[in-house]
Amino acid sequence: MSTESPAARVRLCGRDDLGDGEARCFAVEGRRVALARVGKEFFAVDDTCSHADFSLSEGDVDVDECALECPAHGSLFDLRTGEALTLPAVVPVLAHEVAVSDDGVFVTLRER
Repeated sequence: MSTESPAARVRLCGRDDLGDGEARCFAVEGRRVALARVGKEFFAVDDTCSHADFSLSEGDVDVDECALECPAHGSLFDLRTGEALTLPAVVPVLAHEVAVSDDGVFVTLRER
């Protein structure tokens, strides 16, 4: 039997608080999470690049690739999976579960 408590669903913002192609950093349970919007969909990944300690939410959202670009070295991370798509990053970042309702955009963090 697992002793872990279930992950909490946390409201990050309203649906209209983030425009298409935008990303923003949120502090959730002591972690930095980058929330990005591509069209009507929202994605959440850990905000720190796996290659170097830079905030991914400060980078560009590539809406065609559904990816977030690290502003320091240009590595792209798939917003759906967290996979590192381009060098120099080779290690993925965690992708988190996102739910959208009339009440806003919510995230449930995955464990590291």
